[in-house]
Amino acid sequence: MSEDPHRQVESTWARTVDAWRQYDELEARLTRPVSERMLELARLTEGMHVLDVACGRGEPALPAAHRVGPQGRVLGVDLIEGMLPMARERAAREGLTNVEFRAADAESLQLPERFDVATVRWGLMYMAAPERALQSIHRALKPGGALVIASWAEPERVPYAVLPRQVLARFRDVPPLPSEDAPGAFRYADPARLTAALERTGFHVEASEELEVPVVEAPDAAGILTWLRTLNGPVVKLAAELPEPQRRAWEDALCAELEKSRRGDRVTLGGVTRLTLARSLEP
Repeated sequence: MSEDPHRQVESTWARTVDAWRQYDELEARLTRPVSERMLELARLTEGMHVLDVACGRGEPALPAAHRVGPQGRVLGVDLIEGMLPMARERAAREGLTNVEFRAADAESLQLPERFDVATVRWGLMYMAAPERALQSIHRALKPGGALVIASWAEPERVPYAVLPRQVLARFRDVPPLPSEDAPGAFRYADPARLTAALERTGFHVEASEELEVPVVEAPDAAGILTWLRTLNGPVVKLAAELPEPQRRAWEDALCAELEKSRRGDRVTLGGVTRLTLARSLEP
C-alpha cells in the first residue's frame, strides 16, 4: 500500500531538518535577495500583517518582520515542527519581537485574523494538495490582499535540482522527475499551471518575474558534493547503490560539471526562480 501523500511530504522534509541546520546561515544569506524581492512585489510597508506559509527556517518571515516594524505583525507557519526552532533562534538573534512561528498545515489553516500580505517561498509545489492551501490562504487574506509565490522555473534552468541526477544517469537508470500532478520542485515550472491554480482559488495574477539565485556555494566542487551528501536526497541514495568504482566515477564527473560554474574563488549551484504576484478577489 502506498504512503499517504500528505504524510509522505511531511516525513520527507522532517528527515532533512538536521542537514538544513548545518547550512542554515549560508542558505539564508544566498537566498535572502529572493525574500526581499518578494516583499517588494507585495509592496510591504510598516504596520502591515503578514502570513508566511511554509516558512521553514524563517524566510521570508524574518525580513518581513523587519519591514513591518513594531506596529506590524508576521505569522510564519510550517508543517514541519523541527524547522521552526531555527526560525525562532534567528528571530531572537535579530531582536525581532513582532514575529511568531507555529506548526500548522497550510491546507487546513483556520486563523481568526486577516492579513494584508501572504508569502510562500518554494513551498506550494511540495504540498500534497496545493489548491487547498491556496484556498486557506485566500480565507486568511483581506480582500485585495497580496500573495507572492516563489517557484522554480523549468528543470533545464535549475541545475541545483537536476544536475546531480543528469550526471548520475550516465552510470545507472534514474527514475523520472515527479509528474506535474505530484509534489515536486517543478510542479509549477509552467507558469500557466500556477496561474490556473490561483484563478481557481480566488486570486488574480498581477505580475510575474524571474531571478537567478545561488542555493549553495563552496570554495570547490567537493564542498558542493559534501552539501549533497549531507542532505542525502534521492539522487545521493541512488548513487550509494552503485559499486564503489562507479560511485566514485559519478562523484568525479559531477565535480567536473560543478567546476564549470566557478566564479572566481567560489563554485555555486542554483537556478532560476519565478516570483508570482496575485491579489485576493472578493469571495
